[in-house]
Amino acid sequence: MCQHLHDPRELGDKLTPDLAPVKGMRFLDPHIHMVSRTTDDYQAMADAGIVAVIEPAFWVGQPRTGIDTFRDYYSSLLGWERFRSSQFGISHFCTLGLNSREANNEPLAEAVLELLPYFIHKEGVVGIGEIGFDDQTPAEDRFYRLQLELAKDAELPVQVHTPHRDKKRGTSRSMDIAIEHGLDPGMVIIDHNNEETVEEVLDRGFWAAFTIYPFTKMGNQRMVEIVKQYGAERIMINSAADWGISDPLAVPKTAALMKLQGISDADIELVTFKNALTAFAQSGQISEEILKQIGVDQSQKFAGNSILRGGQQPRVDKSSIVIS
Repeated sequence: MCQHLHDPRELGDKLTPDLAPVKGMRFLDPHIHMVSRTTDDYQAMADAGIVAVIEPAFWVGQPRTGIDTFRDYYSSLLGWERFRSSQFGISHFCTLGLNSREANNEPLAEAVLELLPYFIHKEGVVGIGEIGFDDQTPAEDRFYRLQLELAKDAELPVQVHTPHRDKKRGTSRSMDIAIEHGLDPGMVIIDHNNEETVEEVLDRGFWAAFTIYPFTKMGNQRMVEIVKQYGAERIMINSAADWGISDPLAVPKTAALMKLQGISDADIELVTFKNALTAFAQSGQISEEILKQIGVDQSQKFAGNSILRGGQQPRVDKSSIVIS
């Protein structure tokens, strides 16, 4: 049978809710990989009401080959990316850790664990993450445990990546190990949840984060149903937008869909802003007061570099086909 294919733009017009219902609301995307995104994304995010982002250290699509690549990557999250975000009025924070995909190169992973203590106490670091399981190998287990101990010693929240395969078992195992290592569930954000994991995560006192990611993790209509069923306490949403097909506006779009389907403004604010702020504020690095301090000055430079080119103005006419 031949399946009818829609023009992707037509499909997007039908599925993307208008952001007008949430105009004026503030959003925090607590899991997004901005090193993979463009300045156009930053501008669109600012226009949509995103005032802050948290960027977890993650897998970049191919294996890193040496410790210096990790050192430069962590430095960029604390330096250039933080500056670039500020140029659009968005506060940038990060969580730092060894991603589960890279834990299986044990000699390199050991070197990374020696490096991390030099970075995790720097300004803007709000947790250890994203760490956890991918294939649930012994090496992943070992480095997950070591990083939980690092987080406990540093008194930082933990951002846990739950596996795409065998998710329910991997999620339960991640929580079991965190408790075994003496972590308070209130300091642990369990990410990439779905309908089969949410109840256990909430029942055990952990934060339940959901990734609104096209076709793979969680659609925003499904997210609306979860909030209707479980309420808004200890639930947060993120985009996890990265170098793959993903949407950096997933948080405000989901907020708009919630609004259209009768979820209260108070609950929307919890799920899209306040809960993430509360969870990561335990680091001492992010708060309402800190978010108020950011200002936009695109004449600034970082290490001699600007986001502007030549005599370029900070805003361009997006409807024009002429790039001047």
